[in-house]
Amino acid sequence: MATELLYMESIAACYDSEFSATVTAIAEDNVVLDRTLFYPLGGGQNWDVGHLDSDIGKTTVTEVRGRGDVNHFVGEDHGLQIGDEVQGTIDWQRRYAHMRMHTAQHLVSGVVYEMFHGTRTVGNQIHADRSRIDFHPIKFDAEMLERVFTSAQEIIESELPVTCSTMTRDEVNQIMPPERTNMDLLPISVKQLRVITIGENFDLCPCAGTHVANLSEIGELELLGKKNKGSMVQRISYTLK
Repeated sequence: MATELLYMESIAACYDSEFSATVTAIAEDNVVLDRTLFYPLGGGQNWDVGHLDSDIGKTTVTEVRGRGDVNHFVGEDHGLQIGDEVQGTIDWQRRYAHMRMHTAQHLVSGVVYEMFHGTRTVGNQIHADRSRIDFHPIKFDAEMLERVFTSAQEIIESELPVTCSTMTRDEVNQIMPPERTNMDLLPISVKQLRVITIGENFDLCPCAGTHVANLSEIGELELLGKKNKGSMVQRISYTLK
């Protein structure tokens, strides 16, 4: 049975930092749990770190990967066995930084799409200290970027709520154009989508990442720079204050 992803249940669940679980599989350097709050690498977002407490003591989780069975990398001398009960704790500072950064990515992507005639987000990387978004087709100049970040900051200050729901492809496509939500990148076998919505459909996007409950939590956006990444593809880097 696949690992239950506890943070997927709601936006509120993204704020949880402690959970209980059972070890269901082991390897030399990692363990699989029946349920977890640890976010595994995916969707451009980096993984959570933290530790697992059990009868043998505290075990540090340094990396988390996988879909289905989620692998928690804990080193070769972890000593855990199948059936062991553990108490997991994630690094909250890192998790919250990812939540703010990922929500900011949705916001900036939405602003660019609306401002520049359907320019798409074709890649992103979410880290705790800085993040980046790749856009196509576009060539930003300084004035364009100032407009984007000024508009995004004004929307942050409007304190729009961020919500999570489950929708079908057709339901999403009735609200947003498929090219805006990158629907073509999702496996056709996935019928029920976890959808993150900003405000009343200011932005709506299928996403398995972690997010804040209100845009005001993002704080202040700061542009770090831009870089050409191919024909009409530009990468924008940013951080948060």
